[in-house]
Amino acid sequence: MSRMLYAEDPYLQQCETRITAVHATGIELEATVFYPLGGGQPGDSGWLIDSGGRRTRITDTRRDRETGAILHQFETGAEVPPAGSAVRIEIDWARRHRHMRMHTCLHLLSAVVRHGVTGGNLSAESGRLDFDAEGVALDAATIQAQLTRLIEADHPVRMRLISGTELAAQPELIKTLSVKPPMHLPQIRLIEIEDTDLQPCGGTHVARTGEIGAVRVLKIESKGARNRRVVLGFADDAA
Repeated sequence: MSRMLYAEDPYLQQCETRITAVHATGIELEATVFYPLGGGQPGDSGWLIDSGGRRTRITDTRRDRETGAILHQFETGAEVPPAGSAVRIEIDWARRHRHMRMHTCLHLLSAVVRHGVTGGNLSAESGRLDFDAEGVALDAATIQAQLTRLIEADHPVRMRLISGTELAAQPELIKTLSVKPPMHLPQIRLIEIEDTDLQPCGGTHVARTGEIGAVRVLKIESKGARNRRVVLGFADDAA
């Protein structure tokens, strides 16, 4: 199993590593800075550089559904070095950093809209959460003002670990109604936004809320009888 360097330091943009296996669906590495698709966050893209300096595009990063191995995927027909080869990998940092900013902002959104989360997703351009908010009117201007206040407060964002047993004793930390954390694991990652939010999450996040930058509520829409969807975007993208 790959060492998940992205979980240790989400700001790592490259690393030296070695190919441990080559499959039709992608390659496995001893260590990786590439985040695999999960928790609503897209898999990273970037480049693999072999010992001769040849750069090969990594188009996506996924987990194998059966083994859980992290697979780095390439375009059809791409030539990749064989297992055992020493390589360097680099993530598309501009794309990843936008994922980190939006993912952290969605945590703030879940603190502002205090209803159970029934779904969510994000990209480099936008992010959304669905809330179980039947009969509740959500106001875009109010939500945007509260998000702006939390972002400008520049709260520290930290990671800490908790056991599945400890988390089971604090169910209020789990905001997602349809997806539960892997409670069987000895350690589960919590993301803490100081004085604001604490919840389990395996994604990548910025170090302080001020790094998110200005955001805006793009729309609020009904998704069924109970669900209300709030969609966010970066304010600079509207310029």
